[in-house]
Amino acid sequence: MSALNRVPSLMVRAGTASALTLAAVGGSVVIPGFAADAAAATPATKALKVAASKKGSPYRYGATGPSRFDCSGLTMYSFKKVGKKLPRTAAQQYNKTRHISAGSRKAGDLVFFHSGSNVYHVGLYAGKGKIWHAPKTGDVVRLQKIWTKSVWYGRVK
Repeated sequence: MSALNRVPSLMVRAGTASALTLAAVGGSVVIPGFAADAAAATPATKALKVAASKKGSPYRYGATGPSRFDCSGLTMYSFKKVGKKLPRTAAQQYNKTRHISAGSRKAGDLVFFHSGSNVYHVGLYAGKGKIWHAPKTGDVVRLQKIWTKSVWYGRVK
């Protein structure tokens, strides 16, 4: 039996507090509900967490953080914090990403709103049809359902 298979029974015997202590001092422990999150900690999912941490920050046209953002300023800031460089505008960001289908989208991918061939807005896909974004003047960074089918998806390389 591998050590990984023994972890749940060890946690039952040792208790969760002991398992957390072991993890804190460098032990290898799998905590239910956290293993998948740890494995999925890609730059994109880390950038998504950065964007979510800016919840309630005011929108300001042209702002790139750390306390005020416009849409592409939020995406640029979020990816910069995890070591990925994005250009300044939504359209430039669209041109810099690997374009993917809606069926391939994952948390942390960029969602580009367009009218014809004109990209006018961007947010970070949060899953379940929602994005983190900086909507418009007078609004704040927030989680919102995607409101249109006129979107394209891009993955930061």
